[in-house]
Amino acid sequence: MAVVTHPAGTMKRMNIRISGLGGQGAVTAAHILAMAANAMGKFSISNPFFGAEKRMAPAESYVRVGPDKIYDRGELVFPEVIMVFHPQVITMQKSYTAPFYSGVKKGGMIIINTDVDLLSPEDHERLDEDEVSVYNIDATTLALEIGGTELSTNMAMIGACAGVTKVVDMPALDKALKERFGKKYVASGGTATLDEAIKKKYAKKEQLLQKNFDTMEKAYEMSSKWVESSKYAPVTF
Repeated sequence: MAVVTHPAGTMKRMNIRISGLGGQGAVTAAHILAMAANAMGKFSISNPFFGAEKRMAPAESYVRVGPDKIYDRGELVFPEVIMVFHPQVITMQKSYTAPFYSGVKKGGMIIINTDVDLLSPEDHERLDEDEVSVYNIDATTLALEIGGTELSTNMAMIGACAGVTKVVDMPALDKALKERFGKKYVASGGTATLDEAIKKKYAKKEQLLQKNFDTMEKAYEMSSKWVESSKYAPVTF
């Protein structure tokens, strides 16, 4: 999808599986990550996978990023990174894979939206054997405090993923966010009242975009600091 404008160098393929519930923006998150990768001159593909289109039903999306053109679009069975958007993916097994970390590669990474440890001792033992790092971040609280809405949870998760893996950087995410949701103000060519209404609507959208970016940025900073003290060296791009 993107044109590589620099030599591949040490770049490698990264596969990210996002598991969440309907209405959480898992598909949007995958799209933004892919767009950010494109902005950095990398190849990327994102695609959704879900059944019933309703809130709180299982929903997955996949992001593939690499230095070469990517052709596969199917279900991501063996990801390097797994993102869990909602605790119920784990506690109520609202996931298309069981257990939710099935297929994660050795030395991989799991990022979970939670403020408590949701994994059983058996889960920890299994993941430790494969040197899989687990990072818990209270993305929903972060979204409420900075974004002002629970709907910004996916933004916090995007920032956490970028901070841990460095698959994309913040300037690229800023560009992707604006391309995905932002539209430039265009004068109506009509009355001054109509022009003013359009300006206010645009100003409100700009504020929302900024709050979403601030949420991503804070999560990026938090996860970057976590990497410095993590038990295993996380997967990096």
